Amino acid sequence: MTSLLYQKIARQLAEDIQKGVYRPGERVPSVRKLSTQKGVSHATVLQAYATLEDQGLIHARPQSGYYVHQTPALTAPTPQIAKVEAPYAVTRSSIITEILSQARREGVIPLGAAVPSSEYLPLRALHQQMSKVTRFHSQQAFSYTFSPGYEPLRRQVAIRMRDAGAMVDPANVVITNGCVEALQLALRAVTRPGDLIATESPSYYGLVQLCQLLDLKVVEIPTDPDSGLSLEALQRALDKWPIKALVLTARAGNPMGATMPEGRQRKLVSMMAQRQLTIIEDDIYGELMFDHGQSKALKAFDCSDTVIYCSSFSKTISPGVRTGWLVTRRYQEAIEQLQTFTTLSACSVSQMAVAAYLENGGYDRHLRHIRQEYCKNLSQFQLAVQQYFPEGTQITRPKGGFILWVSLPGGVDTLTLFNRAMEHDISIAPGVVFSNSDQFNHCLRLNCGIPWNRATEQAVMTLGVLARQLIMETARFEGEAATSNEKTFSF
Repeated sequence: MTSLLYQKIARQLAEDIQKGVYRPGERVPSVRKLSTQKGVSHATVLQAYATLEDQGLIHARPQSGYYVHQTPALTAPTPQIAKVEAPYAVTRSSIITEILSQARREGVIPLGAAVPSSEYLPLRALHQQMSKVTRFHSQQAFSYTFSPGYEPLRRQVAIRMRDAGAMVDPANVVITNGCVEALQLALRAVTRPGDLIATESPSYYGLVQLCQLLDLKVVEIPTDPDSGLSLEALQRALDKWPIKALVLTARAGNPMGATMPEGRQRKLVSMMAQRQLTIIEDDIYGELMFDHGQSKALKAFDCSDTVIYCSSFSKTISPGVRTGWLVTRRYQEAIEQLQTFTTLSACSVSQMAVAAYLENGGYDRHLRHIRQEYCKNLSQFQLAVQQYFPEGTQITRPKGGFILWVSLPGGVDTLTLFNRAMEHDISIAPGVVFSNSDQFNHCLRLNCGIPWNRATEQAVMTLGVLARQLIMETARFEGEAATSNEKTFSF
């Protein structure tokens, strides 16, 4: 309870600082005063202030108190919501493949791919468990594991799901090769080639690729950067088109970081259940919510097995172990059959090592640490983008995870920005890959899951300079085009 209290107090004060309630250089309430206001102990307030110090928002002055750092408040607006467009076949895979290929070059500062730095992963503990598994259980570790997966890991996943508000039977957990396979299996179980699915706009580019591979058509539903998918727009789309399923992320969405309020989550699950339509929930950032323990997954409100829940340990333990999972009763038999005749299951060694690590008890402590680090990193990235990027830039305010969505002014094409940034060994994820439309060509996603240091700040500064140059070039080109048109009409 104490840990939740100090996190709540820290979050409230951080919001006040970002809104300008407490300005740079001003003193925040004393420990004694805030303790009295909130009805908590001095120790709880001190923990909250220590968290804000770690995030770089305040600093202590001996014999004086705590003061807001001399940095500007986050005042940049959030990006605008998209509009609904008619469904169409996906055509972005070739662009996505090329961008991913270039971004993997050695020496590139990885601001594009949503992959956490190894500094934030429990590699030493995982290595220890891998060594124990291969040494003492080698026969099982180097044998096949069949769907639905390693039973001790399925039990650990069921335990973890309690934190998301979902009471899950381990028998309904299927271990997968990461979250992407979980999504693929869910889509294959629910749809057939040529079917139409709904998803967020913008949405995760891996989902865009999956839809093309599975020959699915997509209708994109406008998504608010703060509250998530528009239920009103979804309702209209469901009335208009034969949608078979909805794929979305309700907590810390990718790429905008949106989190749907609990009331709207309940309404969404009820809406889809009444129509007997399936929700495929991608909750890969769920365990990285900054208010951990307070927000819930959609699966928590699922009383009729409407939701197929998908997630993985790629963002918290290691992307390389390729260990994810899904939860369903209705489609479990079909999904196990699909998996058995494709991948059998995830790697046996990985499943056993991850299970041993979770059983060891250090995972929650690790999560508490990286949540604080990612929250601090996001704040530093936000303020840096606000400082270095062109005036009029819009920035999201994620409540978890480590990705930031940025909308640029002036008609900037971020695919061009991507190519120019790569000349400086900086990768970004341009908006074109997050939608099948052209609504987000002026946007980009930044990976904040890397340490904030001088090199990272310099990379953000360089991106800002390149964006300003593109704005000037675009304005000049449009001016020249207008002049040319005027001359043409004068004849």
